[in-house]
Amino acid sequence: LKGGGKLIIFFSFRKRENKIQKLSCGFQEPSNKRVKPVGKSNSLTGVLPQMKTPALKRLSQSISRSISFRTDARPLPPALPRSRQKPSSFPRRRNSQCWSDTVESHDLTAKEIKRQEVIYELTQGERQLIEDLSLVKKVYYDPMLKLDIMSESELGQIFGTLESLIPLHTDLLSRLERLRGSEKTVGEVGPTLLNWFPCLEAYVTYCCNQVGAKALLDQKKNEKRVEHFLRLCQESSFSRKLDLWNFLDLPRSRLVKYPLLLKEIQKCTPPEHPDEDYLPDALELIQNIVAEVNKKTGEAECQFYRRGLHYLEDSQRLPEIQQSRFIYCHGELKNNKGQRLHVFLFELALVLTKPGEEKDGGHVFNVYRQPLPNALINLEEIPDGEAAGGGTFRGAFTGGNDKVKNCFRVSSRGRSKFNPYILQANDSFCKQQWITCLRQAIVQSRDRTAQTSQSQLSLHPESGLCHIAEQIACGESA
Repeated sequence: LKGGGKLIIFFSFRKRENKIQKLSCGFQEPSNKRVKPVGKSNSLTGVLPQMKTPALKRLSQSISRSISFRTDARPLPPALPRSRQKPSSFPRRRNSQCWSDTVESHDLTAKEIKRQEVIYELTQGERQLIEDLSLVKKVYYDPMLKLDIMSESELGQIFGTLESLIPLHTDLLSRLERLRGSEKTVGEVGPTLLNWFPCLEAYVTYCCNQVGAKALLDQKKNEKRVEHFLRLCQESSFSRKLDLWNFLDLPRSRLVKYPLLLKEIQKCTPPEHPDEDYLPDALELIQNIVAEVNKKTGEAECQFYRRGLHYLEDSQRLPEIQQSRFIYCHGELKNNKGQRLHVFLFELALVLTKPGEEKDGGHVFNVYRQPLPNALINLEEIPDGEAAGGGTFRGAFTGGNDKVKNCFRVSSRGRSKFNPYILQANDSFCKQQWITCLRQAIVQSRDRTAQTSQSQLSLHPESGLCHIAEQIACGESA
């Protein structure tokens, strides 16, 4: 330093921030001295960052957690002028709030706090669902009807009974809010849920309609006006980057969450609590309702796709297809020629199809080759890298390489005139799903066949023995 001055720097590390104090001994710099901007420094002041102390909010819920980091309020330097930026493209999110954020103080145990958090999550979920369903009606249904983007009949098919669900959930929300006492805690919730859950049987109609609604919506998206309107809505902030189908599927997602929430409430309820007499019955009731909705929805899906099958030959009309009540799975697979097929694994039959043109709000699926009864299916998994066929097979699946991936073979027991089906999935996960579903379908179909044979044997011994002999012959020929 010029003039013999000395500069002593003391570093004082405190809990929340670093302060650097400068003490000057016997030296004063002129007031008009020009200060140069500080460049890179090898001193500790250029290396140590400012310390921020995160304050972790009280954490007491099992369904959702909220962590916020607060920093001390300190004056900020004046911001530099910037060019105007475009609005953020990120979706607008709801504020995540816990029950403990709504109360100033309490003397509850950790288990009771957790219980209150779950009940609060249940209440907030109802409020958010009502907001979303009302939004769908106001932003999608009404404008599309007014602007004649879709006809009233088409909108009725797509939206179904959605509007009737709003007062249903509004009723539960008002009941739950009335349960909150002066200290914002809820005592008994079991009787309220046990009394309200039967209202959810209205979901059978709504969920069964969703299969056809999704197909019609996908078809209408090919129209320019519809696609343009839906795209503008999805890009708007109110949609949170969700498309129309995401909103239409919210009720189903909410339905399957009730058993999970109820189990959490039950887990946090002490044995001596009055809810212990009601929660088991309420849980059993909602589980039965969800199972019934799933069953009816599966039947509606099966009927929908079964109506879309177009048979090229009468021999393809297996009775097992018409007798099936549900579908294990369906989706796109490739055959050994590289052709894309849409495969349906019905309850009692495997059907390979080629998608045709859309008709009457649904797809048409042309049945490809002969369908197979599940009870007669032989399933063989083809290991990755194993050559499973001739040059055509390898060329179609691997682009000329010798390695084959994600393939399996399906053949028929006792029906040597039918060539095996070699199918390829998109990836290993999809392949494993197909194999799991096929094995389940094969076992259940054979069990059903065995039970039918036993019943026939008890009623008609001669015809039953003939049927068993036929099954044995099929097994030996396989």
